[in-house]
Amino acid sequence: MFDACEICGDTGWSVVYEGRIRAGGFGQTYEAGRVGRCGGCGVERLDEACSIDSAAYESEAYRAALGQGLSTEAFFAHADPTQLQNLTALWPLSLRGKILADIGCGAGSFLDHVSGLAAEIIAIEPTPLYRDSLGQRGYAHFAYASDAAAARPASVDIAVTFQVIEHVSDPVGFLRDIHALLKPGGEIVIATPNRADILMTLLPDEFPAFYYRQVHRWYFAADSLRLCAEKAGFTVNEERFVHGFGMANALSWLRDRKPTGHRTLPGIDRTADSQWRAYLEATGQADTLYLRARRPL
Repeated sequence: MFDACEICGDTGWSVVYEGRIRAGGFGQTYEAGRVGRCGGCGVERLDEACSIDSAAYESEAYRAALGQGLSTEAFFAHADPTQLQNLTALWPLSLRGKILADIGCGAGSFLDHVSGLAAEIIAIEPTPLYRDSLGQRGYAHFAYASDAAAARPASVDIAVTFQVIEHVSDPVGFLRDIHALLKPGGEIVIATPNRADILMTLLPDEFPAFYYRQVHRWYFAADSLRLCAEKAGFTVNEERFVHGFGMANALSWLRDRKPTGHRTLPGIDRTADSQWRAYLEATGQADTLYLRARRPL
């Protein structure tokens, strides 16, 4: 079922989940999901037989299933609201005067937010439609980090890759390509869904069917993501947990067994949301895990 772990090489896997997994938006499911946990590093992996390939992930049909579409406008509508969270997670790094690469940048929402601050921006994105848009807007672009590293080795000050590593077939190889792109002393910021999300604890019988997805091969906790970065040659500086959703989303899950996203509920104000987020971030139960690491000098 599972080959040797791509991160640590261990061959001992235990099945931690079998059942429905998400195949698109809420309610769209694949019935025969299977997730294993590596006995060596603790990372979780979706059985490859349950995964969809990159061509399907990049297709209009899949984006339509998510309610997003593949147009740049649809991408911005989905991605723009998340960029404040990504920018906050970069602190204390400064982008001013730096050469920045965004790996898996989509149509470039994050890049648009920092354009004019970084000295130079490199967009890395496999989807041709998005690359066309990036080129039309003046961004230097490549399909993959390996392409950029071959053309511009050791040239980037800061690399970011938000919600991408969980999709790739070889996460250590993916990070090694970024390592080759960075200058010695250059830094990377990685974001991925946090396997220790509070809802996995509160709703162990319901939430996994939403959390596990056909397009996500990998499910990281802080220790397994740290090991992955170290195997790729990085020195880890910091792990940080950031929660994107307010208390209303958790209450909706508990009451209705479905997400409410960023919609609000009567009686839940910003004070409640800020305290909820602060608690989850302090205890490592937020929905997103960020890791900041450095290519050694």
